[in-house]
Amino acid sequence: MGLYADAKSIAERDPAAKGVWQVILLYPGFHVLISHRLANWFYRRRLFFIARMISQIARFFTAIEIHPGAKIGQKLFIDHGAGVVIGETAEVGDHCTIYHNVTLGGTGTEKGKRHPTLGDNVLIGAGAKILGPFRIGDNVTIGANAVVLGEVPDGATVVGVPGRIARLQDAAVRRSVELDHVNVPDPLEQELCVLFSRISILERSLGIQSEQQAVTKRIHPESKFDRENLFEKNPETTEEPES
Repeated sequence: MGLYADAKSIAERDPAAKGVWQVILLYPGFHVLISHRLANWFYRRRLFFIARMISQIARFFTAIEIHPGAKIGQKLFIDHGAGVVIGETAEVGDHCTIYHNVTLGGTGTEKGKRHPTLGDNVLIGAGAKILGPFRIGDNVTIGANAVVLGEVPDGATVVGVPGRIARLQDAAVRRSVELDHVNVPDPLEQELCVLFSRISILERSLGIQSEQQAVTKRIHPESKFDRENLFEKNPETTEEPES
């Protein structure tokens, strides 16, 4: 484990990386991990001024702000990194991926736990905000620009403002989608599709021809357009009513 393992993990996960040494020498997301390990060492020994000074120097050179009190797991990949903020009582699990402009922020002015806790294998898309002292489960994907204000279960995908759970899965986030964090499902779109499907089934069961179908048939009388075919039919309601 250790810093070399962190660098090797970044090289394996970033298709732009040409090797471990390139990560060690040129990646600000790795440089900030080095400085944070050192700053956290001083912080745990209550040498707060030295710890904060190290973190501020790292912020100046990397544009990434990690409070020295934050607990960071192994193999964290901060991609690009500019604008990332991780608060004092935040905790980040192992093998997480964080993109630029992400905030792990706190709420309130109390001195205790006020920042989020991330499980293992969490992916946070660019611009996402996670605010408050709650847990983000293992294998969670947070979509770009999402604002998460509450606990998220294991295996969930969260999108939107405020964040809504779009789907649940048991498997870890695949490497193939780690860099594709904007193509996540929209829960509102999913709900609308379900609603349109139910309306289509109801119209068919009542023998009602929709306005869209009527217009289509007037313009293209030979068209076989059927909106119901866009959705999965219910076998109990697909029969035409008797006249």
